Amino acid sequence: MFYLPLFHRLAGSSCLVVGGGQTALRKLRWLVRAEAKIKVIAPEVDPEIQKLRDAGKLTIEKCLFYPQAVSANLVLVISATDAPNVSEEVFVAAMEQGVLVNCVDRTELCTVIFPAIIDRFPILVAVSSMGRSPTLSRSVRGWIELRLPNALGQLAELAGRLRSEVKSSLPSVDARKAFWEEVFSSKAADEAMYGSMDAAVAEAEKMMASASSDGSIVLVGAGPGDPELITLKGLRAIQSADVLMYDKLANPALLEYARRDVELIDVGKKGPREAVKEGSSDAARPSGTTMQQEINQTLIEQALKGKKVVRLKGGDPFIFGRGGEELLAAAEQGIAVEIVPGITAAMGGASYAGIPLTHRHMSQSVRFVTGHSVEHGVNIDWPELAKPEQTLVIYMGLVGIEKILQRLVDAGRGSETPAVLLENATLPSHREVFGRLDNLASKVREAEIEGPSIIIVGEVAGIPEQVQNLYTAAQSTTDNL
Repeated sequence: MFYLPLFHRLAGSSCLVVGGGQTALRKLRWLVRAEAKIKVIAPEVDPEIQKLRDAGKLTIEKCLFYPQAVSANLVLVISATDAPNVSEEVFVAAMEQGVLVNCVDRTELCTVIFPAIIDRFPILVAVSSMGRSPTLSRSVRGWIELRLPNALGQLAELAGRLRSEVKSSLPSVDARKAFWEEVFSSKAADEAMYGSMDAAVAEAEKMMASASSDGSIVLVGAGPGDPELITLKGLRAIQSADVLMYDKLANPALLEYARRDVELIDVGKKGPREAVKEGSSDAARPSGTTMQQEINQTLIEQALKGKKVVRLKGGDPFIFGRGGEELLAAAEQGIAVEIVPGITAAMGGASYAGIPLTHRHMSQSVRFVTGHSVEHGVNIDWPELAKPEQTLVIYMGLVGIEKILQRLVDAGRGSETPAVLLENATLPSHREVFGRLDNLASKVREAEIEGPSIIIVGEVAGIPEQVQNLYTAAQSTTDNL
């Protein structure tokens, strides 16, 4: 069952609560706070409920529930009693009158349910398990409460005091969003939560005077695939974006962190291919350079509209991500650019596979190259790449893997040098093909690898096998004890 979360205005609305114990009292406190017009039906009531009646917050009818008590003028009916069959009767009466009903701990008898609530008024956070586990909802509420300052509501007061002034000073919706995002992470926010509201207002007004309607660009490294490898700074950038430009190497799960009103732009490029069949629709596909120029232009156009543009890039923006080209294009237009580093495919994939890119006595350095350049031998010093005691990481090397590995052997790297291809690094669908320079290509073709891949060449690629052998030996020793 799915329940749509809503915040309901109940001021002056008629509500009925059936039950007079502690459970009813907990619901009544929220209804009183909402300034609802409340009637309680119960044979006996808790003294605290009686006090609410004496204070004029509600009325009490001391009797057993009767279906006629539910009328069409009610907005909400709550059954908070464990008396046999009463909740069933309340539910039937409410459904007949078309009134919202909540029967505590009886999800099947509810058209509305109460969430676990984190109260930082006027900031309220509601957590629901859709009625499946109220205990879990309360646990989640506790986790969230630990992260939310008790004085969080002071920020809402700060916003309320400045709302009209900000609206008149910054007519652009995007400029106002950017301003408030900056304020809520600034000294003004700290002053407000410490109770120094006048100082907070003064600080925010200084920020408003210098606020610019110009847009900006943030190049964010999305990491190699696993969405949990995004940095906290990268995540905050996604959450504050007006425009989010992403490619196929960024995990789609990261888009869920963006604002609901964000503009999403897919700028993914198609992967490399060895040949294009004559007459196919793929034959007219723009080159990578042309597509990158189009991406650069889109970044600039969106930023010039005053928007905060986040370019979400797989891995790290500056490791074969063409982030430098986007940076230079923006600089030509005088647009501010922020760089948020990301975990590269080489680092993430190697770590998940148990391969240290450097290792004493095996590898003293790491080289990163692209398969496109090494396959065609463009400005490549093969003897340098083939030197021992170094790790070679080849991005986008799947298409030309046979030629690349053979050239390394021809340049002097031993044919038995360990090598591995990592497909879909760090994702649940990742695959690892281990081999040597003389047989890895054939193993990769047999495995029918098609996804984004990197190749790692060097003695370090043999460490996972060593680790497995050590585990096996240790287990055998344990079993023999």
